[in-house]
Amino acid sequence: MLSTIYEREPYMGVNRRNLLKQIGTGIAATSLLVPRRASADVTGSPLELDSKVSRQHGEPIHLDRNENAYGASPKAIAAIRDTAKGTNRYSDSKILLKTLADYHSKASSSISRVFNSEQFVIGCGSSDVLRMAAAAFLGPGSTLIMATPTCDLIAKYGRSRGATVIDVPLRNNHTHDLQGMLKHSSKSGATGLIYVCNPNSPTGTLTTREDLEKFLVEVSPKFQVVIDEAYHHYAGGSGAYTSFIDRPSDNPRVIVTRTFSTGFGLAGARVGYAVAAPSDAEKMAREGLPFALSRAGMFAASAALADREHIESCIDRNSNDRQEFMNQVNARMLRALDSHTNFVCLNVMRPAVEILEHYSKNNFVLAPLIPSMPTYLRISLGTPEEMREFWRVWDLLGSHPMSM
Repeated sequence: MLSTIYEREPYMGVNRRNLLKQIGTGIAATSLLVPRRASADVTGSPLELDSKVSRQHGEPIHLDRNENAYGASPKAIAAIRDTAKGTNRYSDSKILLKTLADYHSKASSSISRVFNSEQFVIGCGSSDVLRMAAAAFLGPGSTLIMATPTCDLIAKYGRSRGATVIDVPLRNNHTHDLQGMLKHSSKSGATGLIYVCNPNSPTGTLTTREDLEKFLVEVSPKFQVVIDEAYHHYAGGSGAYTSFIDRPSDNPRVIVTRTFSTGFGLAGARVGYAVAAPSDAEKMAREGLPFALSRAGMFAASAALADREHIESCIDRNSNDRQEFMNQVNARMLRALDSHTNFVCLNVMRPAVEILEHYSKNNFVLAPLIPSMPTYLRISLGTPEEMREFWRVWDLLGSHPMSM
C-alpha cells in the first residue's frame, strides 16, 4: 500500500526494558557527538547511529521530512539533559527571546541594527508561528496569496480562518511569480497576507533578493508579507540570497520566520520563531498558546545558537551530500532542480506515483506527490549510508524513460 506519511511520527512500542535500553543508547550516542569539518572522514553522528539501529529493527528510512541528517549540537543535547530536573516547571520564553535578539543583533549586516525581544515571536516549530500569523492577519473577507507548489501549512490555517487562498503558479524556472502576486494584492479592497517560502519547498529553488526587494517596494500596504526562511542555513552559498533578518528590509510589514528543525537539527524539540515589527509581533504573540515552548526546547535552541562550529559542519556536510546526490543523478542521466536546501527535487522521468510505490515496498518513506509536478519527487538528504541505500533501491528499477 502506498504510504503518504508526511509529518506523522512513527509508532514505537516502548516497554520498561526497551526504555532503559533506549536511554542507554542515547547517552552513548551523545558521548560521540564531536563536530568535525566536512572534509574529514566523519562517522558515528547521532542520526547515522540512529539509522543503523533503525535498519536492524526493520524500520523504514525516512527521506520525507527535510531533517538535518547529522543531528543536533552536542551542546544542545547537553542542555536538554540538564533541563530534566526542572521539568516540573513551565518554561520562561523571555530567556530565548533575549537570546535571539542578541544573536541576530550580532549577525545583522547593518552595524546600526539592534534587535530587541519585542520583535520576536516564539512557537512550537515554525508551523506554529505560521498558524499565529494566519490567526493574527487573516479572517473572513481577507486574502492569502501564495505560490504553488510551496509549503501549504499556512494555506490550511488561512482557510480555517475563513480567508480566501489564491495560488500563484511558480514561474517556468520554479521561482516565485512576484508580479503575479502583486497583481492579486493590488485588487481593490484586498487585505491579508502574502507568503513567500525562500528557498522554496518542495522545489528547493531560490527567488533572488533583488527581485524580492523590488516586490516589497510595490506591494500593497494592506498586506503583511511572510518570508519563510526555514532553509536559510543551506542557501548561504548563493550570491543571490541574503536573509531578511541578517539584512532587514525597510518595509515594516515584513515578517520573517525561521525554524530550529533544519540547520540546527532540533526537529524533535519543536522550536520556531518570527521576527517582525513590534506591533505585528504583539498581534501574533496574542494568538500563541500559553507555555507552548518546552523547557528542553528553549534551552536546546539557546545552546544551538552558540555552537557555530556545529552548524558550519552541518552546512558543509550537507553541501557535499547535495553535490554527491547530483553526481548520482547525472550518472543515471536523470534531472533535478538546482537546490539551495537540504533536499533535492528530482525529476524521476515517469509518473512519480510509481516511484513512491517502489520505495514504499523497499522500506522507504518519501515525501508525498506534488500535484502540479507529476514526475517530480522531493528527496530529503539523509546520511551517506541512507543515500547509498536510496540509489541501490533506485537501480532496482532498471532503465528509465529518457526525458523529452
